[in-house]
Amino acid sequence: MSFAGETKKELTLVSTSACCRLAELSGIASLNGRLWSSDNRRVLDVETENVAIARRIYTQFREEFAIHPEVAVRKKMRLKKNRVYAVRIFSPPDEWLERLGWHKDPQTGIQVPGLPNFSKECCRRSFLRGVFLAAGSINDPGSHSYHLELSTMDEDQAHAVRRRMNQYGLHARLIARKRNYVVYLKEGEKIVEFLSLIGAHQALLKFEDVRILKGMRNQVNRLVNCETANMNKTIGAAVRQLEVIRIIEERMGLQQLSERLREAAEIRWRYPEANLQELCARMGNTVSKSGLNHRFHKLEEIAKNLQGSSTPLGPGNG
Repeated sequence: MSFAGETKKELTLVSTSACCRLAELSGIASLNGRLWSSDNRRVLDVETENVAIARRIYTQFREEFAIHPEVAVRKKMRLKKNRVYAVRIFSPPDEWLERLGWHKDPQTGIQVPGLPNFSKECCRRSFLRGVFLAAGSINDPGSHSYHLELSTMDEDQAHAVRRRMNQYGLHARLIARKRNYVVYLKEGEKIVEFLSLIGAHQALLKFEDVRILKGMRNQVNRLVNCETANMNKTIGAAVRQLEVIRIIEERMGLQQLSERLREAAEIRWRYPEANLQELCARMGNTVSKSGLNHRFHKLEEIAKNLQGSSTPLGPGNG
């Protein structure tokens, strides 16, 4: 099962009070509900491809409205692969629809889904849980990027969902994708906060474990890359300095150098693999790193003059 599937399965097992049950059911029905007519009867279908969610919808309708809805199963037309479960209620009274947040369109007089406001904090969170169960998905935390989204075909609904999420400082964004409007989160920290809000605590812990592990791995990689870059820089500088010393030795001899420059040349020749800090330590810390580096620059100038050219010397220069 995918991480998104595991998260939704966990959410279907969350215990709720009566008010939160209605709020969650309202969130599901607002995005996945469809009102249609059959034999002059009004029919409300709430659809899902997840059997656990269908079972929860059925239970919530039964407990909230004291009815036994019908459950219809069909296969999707595209590829005829996934099953779609429709929890069906025949002739739902206006009162029931209003409790679910539906309202009459002022132009057509037809009941349409809405996004009701809830006074209680627990109900607002339950509503978002219902929205995620209806239209949410989340990437596996081990994938290349973090991504959680809620998708709807109605632009007004998408904006309303985004506003509800951003009341919690989630910084949700909205984009149009084909015929849908997608509210999404990209930051791992905000996804964790959202999972906490809707009660997906096991999914949250798994997400955090993977996120921390990825963070540690990335930090180790950065340190290794930094150490490798420093090592390459040290090796390049050492090779260049050795080439400079060789040229000076061949063309004029190290004995012709000043005491300080000769000391720098000899210590480098003796310890070709050492970095500047190690060379300073070998010299009893009588000179600083910048001071020793300055001496090597002086040696390089002398070698260039001896060659009669300003061409950079040896590997690693520049």
